[in-house]
Amino acid sequence: MNSKPRRALARLVLPWAAAAFLAVGTALAGPATAVPALHAASCTATEYENVDGACVHRPEAAPTAPDGATARCGDGTYSFSRHRSGTCSSHGGVANWL
Repeated sequence: MNSKPRRALARLVLPWAAAAFLAVGTALAGPATAVPALHAASCTATEYENVDGACVHRPEAAPTAPDGATARCGDGTYSFSRHRSGTCSSHGGVANWL
């Protein structure tokens, strides 16, 4: 049996078969949907959204620790972070915990 006609047929059929397979798979998958946000925080300019979705006061420069501050950062600002991880990360790290 001559293999040239089979190869020619395979070159014609395989790309179309692959395209049909992908099209059917895409159609069965359905439309993509966005995952809704758990928290729709609308923080002010003096706040940031933490990992819990809560608005937290941004680090603040002050001569003494402001009410609610949790740490003094390496650059002298005070952090109001609610979690140790990431506290003062852009402010020289934690100098000391309050």
